[in-house]
Amino acid sequence: MKTNASRRWDPWPVSIIIFFTIAILGCGTFIAFCSRHPADLISANYYEEEVRYQGQIDRLQHTRERAPLASVTYDAGTKLITVLVPLEQSRANPSGQIQLYRPSAANLDRRLKLALSPNGVQTIDGASLLPGLWKVRVSWAFDNREYFLDQQLVIPPRPS
Repeated sequence: MKTNASRRWDPWPVSIIIFFTIAILGCGTFIAFCSRHPADLISANYYEEEVRYQGQIDRLQHTRERAPLASVTYDAGTKLITVLVPLEQSRANPSGQIQLYRPSAANLDRRLKLALSPNGVQTIDGASLLPGLWKVRVSWAFDNREYFLDQQLVIPPRPS
């Protein structure tokens, strides 16, 4: 004779089967997703990119050695960004550019031509820049050497 205890349904076998089914389906879905999105870590033009990267390292090194006084500052009162290049380099009217780079929104990036005053200063109106983090990248060439300065600025929120 059977008792009530022996007729009771045990959920464990079904739960284990469901768990492993979901785990296998999840792994299969992940494998399918990864196979459709290849992650190439090495580019086809590896050598050219390495040479370009070494050029960037050289530009930064030249700036540290020969233009340590180069700087970028922001005055919140006047809302002006000031780019300063050493005087002996600015007198030769170096060619170059200034990039205002917004890491969180590429559509806000701006490129300006480097146009230094005789005292090595260029001011940029920052009133139209949105508050937040901006990177100012200045590149210029002087005496057959390239220089690069990368500084972060934080534009404070406008008072309400």
